[in-house]
Amino acid sequence: MSDNTSDTTPNDATLPDPEDVVSDPEELTMDQDSPRSSAAEIPVTSNGDFDETGEHNFNMDLKLSVPIGLGLSETHMTSHSFDGTNEGIVEAGPFQAERPRMQQRSGPVVLAEEPRNAAIEKLELVRKWSLNTYKCTRQILSEKLGRGSRTVDLELEAQIEILRDNKKKYEHVLKLAQTLSSQLYQMVQTQRQMGDAFADLSLKSLELHEEFGYNADTQKLLAKNGETLLGAINFFISSVNTLVNKTIEDTLITVKQYETARIEYDAYRTDLEELNLGPRDAITMPKIEQSQQMFQIHKEKYDKMRGDVSVKLKFLEENKVKVLHNQLVLFHNAIAAYFAGNQKQLEQTLKQFHVKLKTPGVDAPSWLEEQ
Repeated sequence: MSDNTSDTTPNDATLPDPEDVVSDPEELTMDQDSPRSSAAEIPVTSNGDFDETGEHNFNMDLKLSVPIGLGLSETHMTSHSFDGTNEGIVEAGPFQAERPRMQQRSGPVVLAEEPRNAAIEKLELVRKWSLNTYKCTRQILSEKLGRGSRTVDLELEAQIEILRDNKKKYEHVLKLAQTLSSQLYQMVQTQRQMGDAFADLSLKSLELHEEFGYNADTQKLLAKNGETLLGAINFFISSVNTLVNKTIEDTLITVKQYETARIEYDAYRTDLEELNLGPRDAITMPKIEQSQQMFQIHKEKYDKMRGDVSVKLKFLEENKVKVLHNQLVLFHNAIAAYFAGNQKQLEQTLKQFHVKLKTPGVDAPSWLEEQ
Protein backbone atom coordinates (compact mmCIF):
# COMPACT_ATOMS: atom_id res chain seq x y z
CA MET A 1 0.00 0.00 0.00
CA SER A 2 2.85 2.41 0.88
CA ASP A 3 4.64 1.59 -2.35
CA ASN A 4 1.66 2.64 -4.42
CA THR A 5 1.41 5.92 -2.58
CA SER A 6 5.09 6.80 -3.07
CA ASP A 7 4.86 6.24 -6.84
CA THR A 8 2.19 8.97 -7.27
CA THR A 9 3.70 12.39 -8.07
CA PRO A 10 2.09 15.58 -6.69
CA ASN A 11 1.60 16.99 -10.19
CA ASP A 12 -0.33 14.00 -11.48
CA ALA A 13 -3.92 15.09 -12.30
CA THR A 14 -5.19 11.54 -12.34
CA LEU A 15 -7.66 10.57 -9.59
CA PRO A 16 -6.42 7.85 -7.21
CA ASP A 17 -7.48 4.29 -7.58
CA PRO A 18 -10.78 3.56 -5.66
CA GLU A 19 -9.13 0.58 -3.97
CA ASP A 20 -6.38 2.85 -2.64
CA VAL A 21 -9.00 5.34 -1.41
CA VAL A 22 -10.86 2.65 0.47
CA SER A 23 -7.81 0.97 1.90
CA ASP A 24 -5.92 4.12 3.05
CA PRO A 25 -7.67 5.89 5.95
CA GLU A 26 -5.38 8.91 5.82
CA GLU A 27 -6.08 9.66 2.17
CA LEU A 28 -9.82 9.22 2.82
CA THR A 29 -9.55 11.85 5.53
CA MET A 30 -7.76 14.21 3.18
CA ASP A 31 -10.52 13.81 0.61
CA GLN A 32 -13.16 14.68 3.18
CA ASP A 33 -11.26 17.86 4.07
CA SER A 34 -11.18 19.05 0.45
CA PRO A 35 -12.94 22.34 -0.28
CA ARG A 36 -15.49 20.65 -2.64
CA SER A 37 -19.20 20.83 -1.79
CA SER A 38 -20.70 18.04 0.24
CA ALA A 39 -23.31 17.55 -2.48
CA ALA A 40 -20.53 16.48 -4.84
CA GLU A 41 -19.27 13.74 -2.54
CA ILE A 42 -20.44 10.17 -3.03
CA PRO A 43 -19.56 8.24 0.15
CA VAL A 44 -18.57 4.59 -0.15
CA THR A 45 -18.22 1.80 2.33
CA SER A 46 -15.24 -0.35 3.04
CA ASN A 47 -16.45 -2.89 0.48
CA GLY A 48 -16.49 -0.36 -2.33
CA ASP A 49 -20.35 -0.03 -2.33
CA PHE A 50 -22.25 3.22 -2.18
CA ASP A 51 -23.53 4.33 1.16
CA GLU A 52 -27.34 4.40 0.94
CA THR A 53 -27.62 6.47 4.10
CA GLY A 54 -25.97 9.44 2.50
CA GLU A 55 -28.08 9.10 -0.61
CA HIS A 56 -31.22 9.01 1.53
CA ASN A 57 -30.21 12.20 3.28
CA PHE A 58 -29.43 13.81 -0.07
CA ASN A 59 -32.89 12.87 -1.38
CA MET A 60 -34.49 14.40 1.71
CA ASP A 61 -32.63 17.64 1.11
CA LEU A 62 -33.71 17.55 -2.53
CA LYS A 63 -37.36 17.22 -1.52
CA LEU A 64 -37.07 20.32 0.59
CA SER A 65 -35.39 22.26 -2.22
CA VAL A 66 -37.92 21.25 -4.94
CA PRO A 67 -40.65 23.89 -5.47
CA ILE A 68 -44.14 23.17 -4.23
CA GLY A 69 -46.23 21.26 -6.75
CA LEU A 70 -43.27 19.44 -8.32
CA GLY A 71 -42.92 15.89 -6.98
CA LEU A 72 -39.93 13.64 -7.07
CA SER A 73 -41.65 11.61 -9.72
CA GLU A 74 -41.30 14.64 -11.99
CA THR A 75 -37.51 14.99 -11.49
CA HIS A 76 -34.56 13.02 -12.68
CA MET A 77 -30.93 12.91 -11.59
CA THR A 78 -27.87 12.92 -13.82
CA SER A 79 -24.79 11.28 -12.35
CA HIS A 80 -21.37 11.54 -13.94
CA SER A 81 -18.06 9.85 -13.40
CA PHE A 82 -15.43 11.39 -11.18
CA ASP A 83 -13.64 12.70 -14.27
CA GLY A 84 -16.54 15.01 -15.36
CA THR A 85 -16.73 18.66 -14.50
CA ASN A 86 -20.46 18.43 -13.52
CA GLU A 87 -19.79 15.80 -10.92
CA GLY A 88 -22.68 15.28 -8.53
CA ILE A 89 -24.97 17.88 -10.18
CA VAL A 90 -28.69 17.22 -9.82
CA GLU A 91 -30.96 18.35 -12.67
CA ALA A 92 -34.62 18.87 -11.95
CA GLY A 93 -37.24 19.15 -14.63
CA PRO A 94 -40.61 17.78 -15.82
CA PHE A 95 -40.69 14.03 -16.25
CA GLN A 96 -41.89 13.51 -19.81
CA ALA A 97 -42.96 9.88 -19.40
CA GLU A 98 -45.84 10.89 -17.11
CA ARG A 99 -47.61 13.11 -19.64
CA PRO A 100 -49.15 10.39 -21.85
CA ARG A 101 -50.37 8.62 -18.72
CA MET A 102 -52.11 11.78 -17.52
CA GLN A 103 -53.78 12.25 -20.90
CA GLN A 104 -55.01 8.68 -20.92
CA ARG A 105 -56.33 9.15 -17.42
CA SER A 106 -58.26 12.29 -18.25
CA GLY A 107 -59.65 11.06 -21.59
CA PRO A 108 -62.27 8.53 -20.42
CA VAL A 109 -63.74 11.06 -18.01
CA VAL A 110 -64.91 13.24 -20.91
CA LEU A 111 -66.19 10.29 -22.96
CA ALA A 112 -68.17 8.96 -20.02
CA GLU A 113 -70.53 11.95 -20.20
CA GLU A 114 -72.11 10.87 -23.50
CA PRO A 115 -73.35 7.40 -22.36
CA ARG A 116 -74.57 9.01 -19.16
CA ASN A 117 -76.60 11.61 -21.05
CA ALA A 118 -77.99 8.94 -23.38
CA ALA A 119 -79.07 6.84 -20.39
CA ILE A 120 -80.80 9.84 -18.83
CA GLU A 121 -82.67 10.54 -22.07
CA LYS A 122 -83.82 6.92 -22.29
CA LEU A 123 -85.03 6.99 -18.71
CA GLU A 124 -86.95 10.19 -19.43
CA LEU A 125 -88.59 8.62 -22.48
CA VAL A 126 -89.56 5.55 -20.47
CA ARG A 127 -91.03 7.76 -17.75
CA LYS A 128 -93.14 9.73 -20.24
CA TRP A 129 -94.28 6.56 -21.99
CA SER A 130 -95.27 4.96 -18.68
CA LEU A 131 -97.23 8.04 -17.60
CA ASN A 132 -99.03 8.27 -20.95
CA THR A 133 -99.84 4.54 -20.92
CA TYR A 134 -101.22 4.78 -17.41
CA LYS A 135 -103.50 7.70 -18.30
CA CYS A 136 -104.77 6.01 -21.48
CA THR A 137 -105.41 2.70 -19.71
CA ARG A 138 -107.33 4.48 -16.97
CA GLN A 139 -109.41 6.30 -19.61
CA ILE A 140 -110.23 3.06 -21.47
CA LEU A 141 -111.29 1.29 -18.27
CA SER A 142 -113.42 4.19 -17.15
CA GLU A 143 -115.18 4.26 -20.55
CA LYS A 144 -115.87 0.52 -20.45
CA LEU A 145 -117.21 0.76 -16.91
CA GLY A 146 -119.40 3.67 -17.89
CA ARG A 147 -117.76 6.15 -15.53
CA GLY A 148 -115.79 8.26 -17.98
CA SER A 149 -116.89 10.43 -20.87
CA ARG A 150 -115.56 10.18 -24.42
CA THR A 151 -115.44 12.54 -27.36
CA VAL A 152 -117.59 11.31 -30.26
CA ASP A 153 -117.83 12.60 -33.82
CA LEU A 154 -121.13 11.04 -34.89
CA GLU A 155 -120.70 11.55 -38.62
CA LEU A 156 -117.13 10.27 -38.70
CA GLU A 157 -117.91 7.31 -36.44
CA ALA A 158 -120.77 6.28 -38.75
CA GLN A 159 -118.49 6.37 -41.81
CA ILE A 160 -115.86 4.28 -40.02
CA GLU A 161 -118.45 1.71 -38.98
CA ILE A 162 -119.76 1.43 -42.56
CA LEU A 163 -116.19 0.98 -43.83
CA ARG A 164 -115.50 -1.87 -41.42
CA ASP A 165 -118.76 -3.59 -42.29
CA ASN A 166 -118.07 -3.25 -46.02
CA LYS A 167 -114.57 -4.67 -45.56
CA LYS A 168 -116.01 -7.83 -44.02
CA LYS A 169 -118.50 -8.24 -46.89
CA TYR A 170 -115.83 -7.64 -49.52
CA GLU A 171 -113.60 -10.24 -47.89
CA HIS A 172 -116.48 -12.74 -48.08
CA VAL A 173 -117.01 -12.02 -51.79
CA LEU A 174 -113.26 -12.34 -52.35
CA LYS A 175 -113.20 -15.81 -50.77
CA LEU A 176 -116.13 -16.95 -52.92
CA ALA A 177 -114.45 -15.66 -56.07
CA GLN A 178 -111.25 -17.49 -55.14
CA THR A 179 -113.24 -20.70 -54.61
CA LEU A 180 -114.94 -20.26 -57.99
CA SER A 181 -111.59 -19.72 -59.68
CA SER A 182 -110.15 -22.86 -58.13
CA GLN A 183 -113.13 -24.96 -59.15
CA LEU A 184 -113.18 -23.52 -62.67
CA TYR A 185 -109.50 -24.31 -63.06
CA GLN A 186 -110.13 -27.93 -62.14
CA MET A 187 -113.06 -28.11 -64.59
CA VAL A 188 -110.96 -26.65 -67.40
CA GLN A 189 -108.23 -29.20 -66.77
CA THR A 190 -110.81 -32.00 -66.87
CA GLN A 191 -112.35 -30.70 -70.11
CA ARG A 192 -108.95 -30.50 -71.77
CA GLN A 193 -108.17 -34.09 -70.77
CA MET A 194 -111.55 -35.26 -72.06
CA GLY A 195 -110.95 -33.50 -75.36
CA ASP A 196 -107.62 -35.29 -75.76
CA ALA A 197 -109.22 -38.62 -74.89
CA PHE A 198 -112.05 -38.15 -77.43
CA ALA A 199 -109.57 -37.13 -80.12
CA ASP A 200 -107.52 -40.29 -79.50
CA LEU A 201 -110.60 -42.50 -79.68
CA SER A 202 -111.70 -40.76 -82.88
CA LEU A 203 -108.51 -41.92 -84.55
CA LYS A 204 -108.70 -45.48 -83.28
CA SER A 205 -112.45 -46.11 -83.67
CA LEU A 206 -113.34 -45.80 -87.32
CA GLU A 207 -117.01 -46.59 -86.81
CA LEU A 208 -117.35 -43.75 -84.21
CA HIS A 209 -114.87 -41.39 -85.74
CA GLU A 210 -117.29 -38.49 -86.27
CA GLU A 211 -119.02 -38.81 -82.87
CA PHE A 212 -115.74 -38.81 -80.95
CA GLY A 213 -114.51 -35.97 -83.09
CA TYR A 214 -117.52 -33.75 -82.29
CA ASN A 215 -117.11 -34.26 -78.57
CA ALA A 216 -113.40 -33.65 -78.74
CA ASP A 217 -113.93 -30.30 -80.47
CA THR A 218 -116.64 -29.30 -77.98
CA GLN A 219 -114.53 -30.09 -74.93
CA LYS A 220 -111.52 -28.25 -76.33
CA LEU A 221 -113.67 -25.21 -77.10
CA LEU A 222 -115.13 -25.27 -73.58
CA ALA A 223 -111.62 -25.53 -72.15
CA LYS A 224 -110.49 -22.57 -74.21
CA ASN A 225 -113.47 -20.46 -73.14
CA GLY A 226 -112.93 -21.58 -69.56
CA GLU A 227 -109.35 -20.35 -69.66
CA THR A 228 -110.60 -16.99 -70.93
CA LEU A 229 -113.19 -16.80 -68.16
CA LEU A 230 -110.58 -17.87 -65.65
CA GLY A 231 -108.40 -14.93 -66.69
CA ALA A 232 -111.32 -12.52 -66.12
CA ILE A 233 -112.11 -14.00 -62.69
CA ASN A 234 -108.46 -13.86 -61.60
CA PHE A 235 -108.27 -10.23 -62.69
CA PHE A 236 -111.40 -9.51 -60.65
CA ILE A 237 -109.87 -11.26 -57.63
CA SER A 238 -106.61 -9.33 -57.94
CA SER A 239 -108.37 -5.96 -58.10
CA VAL A 240 -110.72 -6.66 -55.18
CA ASN A 241 -107.83 -8.07 -53.13
CA THR A 242 -105.85 -4.84 -53.67
CA LEU A 243 -108.87 -2.78 -52.66
CA VAL A 244 -109.59 -4.78 -49.50
CA ASN A 245 -106.16 -5.69 -48.19
CA LYS A 246 -104.22 -2.58 -49.22
CA THR A 247 -106.41 0.46 -49.84
CA ILE A 248 -109.04 -0.16 -47.17
CA GLU A 249 -106.48 -1.58 -44.74
CA ASP A 250 -104.32 1.53 -45.09
CA THR A 251 -107.34 3.69 -44.26
CA LEU A 252 -108.14 1.51 -41.23
CA ILE A 253 -104.56 1.96 -39.95
CA THR A 254 -105.15 5.72 -40.03
CA VAL A 255 -108.45 5.13 -38.22
CA LYS A 256 -106.61 3.23 -35.46
CA GLN A 257 -104.17 6.12 -35.09
CA TYR A 258 -107.15 8.49 -34.87
CA GLU A 259 -108.74 6.37 -32.14
CA THR A 260 -105.49 6.33 -30.18
CA ALA A 261 -105.24 10.11 -30.46
CA ARG A 262 -108.86 10.38 -29.28
CA ILE A 263 -108.15 8.27 -26.19
CA GLU A 264 -105.07 10.35 -25.32
CA TYR A 265 -107.06 13.55 -25.82
CA ASP A 266 -109.85 12.37 -23.51
CA ALA A 267 -107.33 11.10 -20.94
CA TYR A 268 -105.57 14.46 -20.64
CA ARG A 269 -108.89 16.30 -20.81
CA THR A 270 -110.16 14.29 -17.84
CA ASP A 271 -106.90 14.89 -15.98
CA LEU A 272 -107.19 18.65 -16.53
CA GLU A 273 -110.82 18.69 -15.41
CA GLU A 274 -109.93 16.88 -12.18
CA LEU A 275 -107.14 19.37 -11.43
CA ASN A 276 -109.44 22.32 -12.10
CA LEU A 277 -111.94 20.97 -9.58
CA GLY A 278 -109.27 20.88 -6.84
CA PRO A 279 -107.73 23.72 -4.85
CA ARG A 280 -105.56 26.33 -6.55
CA ASP A 281 -102.39 27.04 -4.58
CA ALA A 282 -98.65 27.30 -5.16
CA ILE A 283 -98.33 23.52 -5.40
CA THR A 284 -101.23 22.77 -7.76
CA MET A 285 -100.89 25.75 -10.12
CA PRO A 286 -97.70 24.43 -11.84
CA LYS A 287 -99.41 21.06 -12.28
CA ILE A 288 -102.46 22.73 -13.80
CA GLU A 289 -100.34 24.72 -16.22
CA GLN A 290 -98.40 21.63 -17.27
CA SER A 291 -101.63 19.66 -17.69
CA GLN A 292 -103.06 22.50 -19.78
CA GLN A 293 -100.05 22.36 -22.09
CA MET A 294 -100.28 18.58 -22.52
CA PHE A 295 -104.03 18.86 -23.15
CA GLN A 296 -103.43 21.44 -25.88
CA ILE A 297 -100.78 19.26 -27.54
CA HIS A 298 -103.04 16.20 -27.67
CA LYS A 299 -106.02 18.28 -28.78
CA GLU A 300 -104.07 19.49 -31.81
CA LYS A 301 -102.98 15.92 -32.54
CA TYR A 302 -106.59 14.70 -32.27
CA ASP A 303 -107.88 17.41 -34.62
CA LYS A 304 -105.15 16.61 -37.15
CA MET A 305 -105.88 12.87 -37.12
CA ARG A 306 -109.61 13.51 -37.45
CA GLY A 307 -108.97 15.61 -40.55
CA ASP A 308 -106.69 12.92 -42.02
CA VAL A 309 -109.33 10.24 -41.53
CA SER A 310 -112.01 12.37 -43.16
CA VAL A 311 -109.84 12.99 -46.22
CA LYS A 312 -108.86 9.31 -46.57
CA LEU A 313 -112.45 8.16 -46.25
CA LYS A 314 -113.48 10.54 -49.00
CA PHE A 315 -110.77 9.40 -51.42
CA LEU A 316 -111.39 5.76 -50.52
CA GLU A 317 -115.07 6.06 -51.37
CA GLU A 318 -114.28 7.56 -54.77
CA ASN A 319 -111.65 4.92 -55.54
CA LYS A 320 -113.87 2.09 -54.33
CA VAL A 321 -116.77 3.11 -56.56
CA LYS A 322 -114.56 3.38 -59.64
CA VAL A 323 -112.76 0.07 -59.06
CA LEU A 324 -115.81 -1.96 -58.15
CA HIS A 325 -117.85 -0.53 -61.01
CA ASN A 326 -115.32 -1.70 -63.61
CA GLN A 327 -114.72 -5.05 -61.95
CA LEU A 328 -118.42 -5.87 -61.55
CA VAL A 329 -119.13 -5.03 -65.19
CA LEU A 330 -116.21 -7.23 -66.26
CA PHE A 331 -117.34 -10.11 -64.08
CA HIS A 332 -120.94 -9.94 -65.34
CA ASN A 333 -120.10 -9.72 -69.03
CA ALA A 334 -117.52 -12.49 -68.84
CA ILE A 335 -119.85 -14.91 -67.03
CA ALA A 336 -122.76 -14.13 -69.37
CA ALA A 337 -120.66 -14.58 -72.51
CA TYR A 338 -119.15 -17.84 -71.27
CA PHE A 339 -122.40 -19.58 -70.41
CA ALA A 340 -124.04 -18.21 -73.58
CA GLY A 341 -121.27 -19.82 -75.58
CA ASN A 342 -120.39 -16.52 -77.20
CA GLN A 343 -116.64 -16.82 -77.54
CA LYS A 344 -116.27 -13.60 -79.51
CA GLN A 345 -118.10 -11.48 -76.95
CA LEU A 346 -116.10 -13.08 -74.15
CA GLU A 347 -112.81 -12.15 -75.78
CA GLN A 348 -114.02 -8.61 -76.51
CA THR A 349 -114.99 -8.18 -72.88
CA LEU A 350 -111.48 -9.05 -71.71
CA LYS A 351 -109.92 -6.74 -74.28
CA GLN A 352 -112.20 -3.93 -73.18
CA PHE A 353 -110.86 -4.13 -69.65
CA HIS A 354 -107.27 -4.76 -70.77
CA VAL A 355 -107.15 -8.31 -69.44
CA LYS A 356 -104.30 -10.34 -70.89
CA LEU A 357 -105.53 -13.51 -72.55
CA LYS A 358 -103.80 -16.82 -71.96
CA THR A 359 -102.48 -18.86 -74.83
CA PRO A 360 -104.88 -21.73 -75.63
CA GLY A 361 -103.60 -25.09 -74.53
CA VAL A 362 -101.39 -23.70 -71.79
CA ASP A 363 -102.28 -24.63 -68.24
CA ALA A 364 -103.69 -21.63 -66.44
CA PRO A 365 -102.32 -21.05 -62.94
CA SER A 366 -104.58 -21.34 -59.94
CA TRP A 367 -105.73 -18.26 -58.04
CA LEU A 368 -103.11 -19.02 -55.38
CA GLU A 369 -100.36 -18.73 -57.99
CA GLU A 370 -101.82 -15.44 -59.21
CA GLN A 371 -101.35 -13.80 -55.80
